[in-house]
Amino acid sequence: MTIEVARLDLDEDATLEAVVALQRAAYRVEADLLGVRTLPALTETPAQLHAAGEMFLGAFEGERLVGAVSWRREGSLMEIHRLVVDPGEFRRGIGSSLLSALDAAEPGATRTIVATGAANPPARRLYERHGFTPYDRRMAAGGVPIVTYERRSEA
Repeated sequence: MTIEVARLDLDEDATLEAVVALQRAAYRVEADLLGVRTLPALTETPAQLHAAGEMFLGAFEGERLVGAVSWRREGSLMEIHRLVVDPGEFRRGIGSSLLSALDAAEPGATRTIVATGAANPPARRLYERHGFTPYDRRMAAGGVPIVTYERRSEA
């Protein structure tokens, strides 16, 4: 089946609940990769996600949400806040489809940044395949090493 990407409206309760469920499943896998018990996204409530003020694209297989990416844009800077894929759908190109759709939705962004756990090789490979390069490392709460990536482009 074909993956379709579309904007998500988190004002719709069913959409909001679907994104929360998807992110909990995806971030549970990341928490395991990072060797931690929890991550903030695992306990985020629908109200907290809605209040985050991020824009969302969703990847659908038929009616089923199988991936999502969220971001904020300020001028020419785009910051990706979350990219999640249903663990049962890994390695099908959904993350790549979401990043490509995001680029198409925000053509004027000349700098894009995203962060992921240093011990998350699948996410790191995905970003590197899409032209991102590491530019910063830091320790997050709980001693989790984080790598921040950036990609620069001409407008």
